[in-house]
Amino acid sequence: MTIRILGIDPGSRVTGFGIVDLDSQLSTYVASGCIRVSGKTLPERLKCIFEELSEIIMLHHPDEVAVESVFMHRNAGSALKLGQARGAAICAAVVELLPVSEYAPAEIKQAIVGRGRAEKEQVQHMIKVLLNLPSSPQADAADALAAALCHCHTRQTLSRIRTAQ
Repeated sequence: MTIRILGIDPGSRVTGFGIVDLDSQLSTYVASGCIRVSGKTLPERLKCIFEELSEIIMLHHPDEVAVESVFMHRNAGSALKLGQARGAAICAAVVELLPVSEYAPAEIKQAIVGRGRAEKEQVQHMIKVLLNLPSSPQADAADALAAALCHCHTRQTLSRIRTAQ
């Protein structure tokens, strides 16, 4: 049985998306890209995120969604905007009754690179290798694909645990 997973790397200016199919132990690349968010005001940008992701969901019919969670780095204002972008992305999934899983950035990097503090270039390289892509995807698309693959790994591990019990 194939499960299609949509990974989302939310941002108030650029939102990455990545779609992979999980069939048994194999993850296969389906699509990825970046939504260049338009709109002068934050509400207009949030509407853009919601509408663009809704279209992607309608086009690719994912079964599950994995979203990178908010992290607080230095700027509280940026974290709040990121949280609102995440909210718009999550709403696009929930409106379509899709289950949403959230993963911390360090958790995603650990699953993909083996280090929770990996650099963006390392994530891009590993996504290229793991999905057998001809070139590295853009950073935001790679982060979204990494969220989707992290979800694949988590899903497979939980399945093995249930089988072993």
